[in-house]
Amino acid sequence: MTRVAFLLVPGLHLLDLAGPAQVFGTAADAGLPYRLAYVADLPGDRRDEEAAPEAAAGAPATVPTAQGVPLQAPTAWPSLTADDILLVPGWRWGTGEPHAPPVSAHAARRLAGHHAAGGTVASVCAGAFALGHAGLLDGRRCTTHHELQDALARRHPRAAVVRDVLYVTDGRVITSAGIASGIDLALHLVASRHGPAAAARTARAMVVYARRNGDEPQASALLRHRAHVSDAVHRAQDLIDARYTRALPLHALAAEAGVSERTLTRRFTAATGLTPLRYQQELRLERAEHLIGQGATTDAAARAVGFTDARMLRRLRSRP
Repeated sequence: MTRVAFLLVPGLHLLDLAGPAQVFGTAADAGLPYRLAYVADLPGDRRDEEAAPEAAAGAPATVPTAQGVPLQAPTAWPSLTADDILLVPGWRWGTGEPHAPPVSAHAARRLAGHHAAGGTVASVCAGAFALGHAGLLDGRRCTTHHELQDALARRHPRAAVVRDVLYVTDGRVITSAGIASGIDLALHLVASRHGPAAAARTARAMVVYARRNGDEPQASALLRHRAHVSDAVHRAQDLIDARYTRALPLHALAAEAGVSERTLTRRFTAATGLTPLRYQQELRLERAEHLIGQGATTDAAARAVGFTDARMLRRLRSRP
């Protein structure tokens, strides 16, 4: 079971929190092993464990949000393992020097300690400043909301701030841009742990596009061709994603999608720009390229992805 713990700080943006929480909650509803936890960090109210030992007992605290809806969460930190994720939603920034994170020294140590123990840390929007405060951005690539990128670069000159991307992964430190990009970050984490097909199903259940990171043009075809809302095509893609190494006749795909073969071909091409066969070939090619990159021969990779003849793989690899 993977615990996803959200650090709640004063002035946090609701969507920064709710977007990723919905992704992991939806994934859990589908049977994936996620459990959500929340911890309030109110340094301005002296709810730091060192400053207020009674907070360590887990007394609940009320966290004000940028949108005016107060949230209540325990102040006791959950027990985390290396398999768990610690995520910091962003908060509203103001004027002057607004980017100093409203994060206690204890919370910063918790962030650093979780990463040092092998855990994953992530942030949405201004949450990157909390990761920087914990010393986790030095020497790493990262991103944040486009209005905050210059401030992040000034405040953490040893960090490499990447612009115009949805999220950046550098080892076990993942940062995302503004607000809704937290959904993309969470879908990426689901994909990296359970495969892109699981992320695509989660995105489909949420009725959102499974978008790729602009910083990684090589992102999986399993996500690249999911930016549509055709339910019939999604059902056919689910079957292809799960069985792309096998022969999949068009009539079987059409039956899964609940439409005729002609209708499926037309809708599939309109939604993805590919025929079902070409989509399957892209999945096979992508997996074969990965295997070859790991040292497999072309013949071995071809067999592993379902080609009976390696010449087909060579032809696909030679296409521009």
